[in-house]
Amino acid sequence: MMQKNPMTVEGEKALRQELDSLKTSKRPAIIEAIATAREHGDLKENAEYHAAREQQSFVEGRIQDIEGKLSHSQVIDISQMPAGHRVVFGCTVVIINVQTDEISKYRIVGDDEADVNAGKISYLSPIAKALIGKEVGDVVQVITPSGEVEYEIDKVDYI
Repeated sequence: MMQKNPMTVEGEKALRQELDSLKTSKRPAIIEAIATAREHGDLKENAEYHAAREQQSFVEGRIQDIEGKLSHSQVIDISQMPAGHRVVFGCTVVIINVQTDEISKYRIVGDDEADVNAGKISYLSPIAKALIGKEVGDVVQVITPSGEVEYEIDKVDYI
């Protein structure tokens, strides 16, 4: 049995929007481009035809990829959970580096949603693994490429 992949409500919505865009606008545009390129004659030396076919292959692959992800997803709506002080999937956590007092804020999300620059980290990342299940006030140790770092959990939001 295939394991379910957790995903936030926002992550599922973004994937569904991308899937809809691929199916309703990109796919028909590529089909039209292939038809137009075929009208130009010899397909062996037709760069437009080959480019359109390559683009079609990419789009069809992405559609299959998204459909697979959605079929194996487990959507978790953190707003439906009772607020608490424990770090769970979907919550936003504020942590303080014990050595440097640097404050960081992250939302723990699914793999496809992760974007460190936007403050979203994958639940599979070392820092998220160390944080999940802990509570406000706990100190966690995270092994990073530059060594071990200690963080104190300052705040947890279920939004």
